[in-house]
Amino acid sequence: MTVSFSLKEQKSNCDDLHTLATDTFISLQAEQLTLYSPICFARIVYYNPSLKAVQEIIEYADNQNRFSQLEIAYLQSEAWLTDFPHVWNVQEFQLAKFPEYFSYICPFSYRNQRPEYVQVITRTPISVKSENCIINAAKMLSKYTDTYLDNLQQKSKIEILEQVIHKIGHQLRNNIALVKLYANNLFLGLQNNSWRDQAAIICDSVNDLDTSLTDIISCGQEVNLKIIPQDLRSLVNESTKYFQPLINQKQLKVNIPDTSATLPLDKLQMKQVFDNLLSNAIYFSPNCSTITFSWQIFHEEILIKISDQGSGILQENMQKIFNPFYSERPGGTGLGLTIARKIVLDHCGNLWAHNLPGGGAQFCLILPTRKKYC
Repeated sequence: MTVSFSLKEQKSNCDDLHTLATDTFISLQAEQLTLYSPICFARIVYYNPSLKAVQEIIEYADNQNRFSQLEIAYLQSEAWLTDFPHVWNVQEFQLAKFPEYFSYICPFSYRNQRPEYVQVITRTPISVKSENCIINAAKMLSKYTDTYLDNLQQKSKIEILEQVIHKIGHQLRNNIALVKLYANNLFLGLQNNSWRDQAAIICDSVNDLDTSLTDIISCGQEVNLKIIPQDLRSLVNESTKYFQPLINQKQLKVNIPDTSATLPLDKLQMKQVFDNLLSNAIYFSPNCSTITFSWQIFHEEILIKISDQGSGILQENMQKIFNPFYSERPGGTGLGLTIARKIVLDHCGNLWAHNLPGGGAQFCLILPTRKKYC
């Protein structure tokens, strides 16, 4: 049984998923330690940056009686912590309240001027094997907490960037709307064909600029998804019908499975994903070739594939295609795939690409088959 609590009063939401994920991982590490004899008690003290508080998780071996509240309070006081070992070094400490036990700690980090550590209590001295298990657990915790902290920092930076993009986008959109209005009035008021043509170019350029700005804002803002059950095959058919003139122009064949699946999706957002992927497939497909949709349902996920018979993606460009403003299409904004991946990630899925052995590119989506929070 795992016991988890904060060492100081929290003002946090217990339903925070990131906190729960951290607690679960650390609980598993503590539980695994108690499986090794003679460890009868494991305690992991760590700093949770999302809660901005020190927390601990304790775990008892199956045959170990629970310690009293006074004994636990003594461990939490750290009055026994008379020395600070090096990271990943196991050191024994005498516990006045536990005279019949042996106690060892192994720090895995020193953060915010205090140690994060693994503490185990045993009835007999630990072996070299048990000591290695403690060190391995400490290394796993060190790597996990460092990664978790990096992710929080990245999330914070992204949130700031989203605010900046939203503010700049709002200001630019007002100016673009004004230019668009005057350019359109100028176009309607001119009679001379040459000047009228130049006014038309201004109108088209402003419209392109407005479209690009919309793409940038869509890429940078947090979207409140309207998730409701959607029929996958119907959604793909809608995208296919939208591009039917281009499909007919290149004499392409689009294969869509007869079977379908009901998925929790934001219809407009996910249609934008399929529109983008199908548009790319059409553009890079040679005349009279085939574009193939396929999907396979697993336990709680569905794998969707969109394949074409084009020349594929150059290996050196494979890592760039989802980068903002990178495009292999002349005149492309380079934001289509970036936005598509963001939408898929917002749906708790993933989107990637690779080349097929027989030629052509294949884009793959993983989506949950039931509503998730990520």
